[in-house]
Amino acid sequence: MDYKYVLTSKNGRVGIVQLNRPKAYNALSPALMKEAVDALQAFDRDESVGCIVITGNEKAFAAGADIKEMQTAVPTDMLNNPFIGYWDDVQKISKPLIAAVSGFALGGGCELAMTCDMIVASDTAVFGQPEINLGVIPGAGGTQRLTHAIGKALAMEMVLNDRRLSAEEAAHYGLVNKVVPVETFIEETLKIADKIANRAPIALKMAKEAINAVYEMPLQASLAHERRLFYLLFSTADQKEGMDAFVNKRKAEWSGR
Repeated sequence: MDYKYVLTSKNGRVGIVQLNRPKAYNALSPALMKEAVDALQAFDRDESVGCIVITGNEKAFAAGADIKEMQTAVPTDMLNNPFIGYWDDVQKISKPLIAAVSGFALGGGCELAMTCDMIVASDTAVFGQPEINLGVIPGAGGTQRLTHAIGKALAMEMVLNDRRLSAEEAAHYGLVNKVVPVETFIEETLKIADKIANRAPIALKMAKEAINAVYEMPLQASLAHERRLFYLLFSTADQKEGMDAFVNKRKAEWSGR
């Protein structure tokens, strides 16, 4: 499918979605977010794809939502607009999803990166939630996911006083997985994504589901959920293949069945 605001490609078993409004620092308009979600969902359905990467360009992952689209809105406009729901749609992608972030990841851009399962940052990446400067607060998970990731005190500073984190700070506080040179941030992300993409597909989905349950359930409920998923995997051909390959000292050939 041809898109206006995103570019899509494949690298082996890795699907790549690139936000493509460079003149606007990839500002997240409703049209862009709709296309991004459509592209992510298409890769999620594609059995030849095992992992997905979403990225921007060297200067900006996404510098926030398109403020011109919201400037005159009233509460009912926002309530009836599907825009914020696109972040929820990204969260529902079942395959591993990695954000490759360089340059600005601000406001909705930071929130978009945080909906992903992992974040690889270039050494020029900057993370922030500057909505307070506009007289509003983050509305696509910024106050919630950020607090889970880095703790209350620092989240308060970022949201209340526009504190921004460099890539190294973001790694130190646990917001990102890895910091790499800007010149190679896509290549380094694809190396990680390729390794993940070639692992057992059903187990990957269930592992992601189990980890995400930590944020949705009390401990005993999430432990029980993990156990059910673990038991269920013993009905898959991949479990039989993986354990047979281990016992017989050979490489497993995953079928996703």
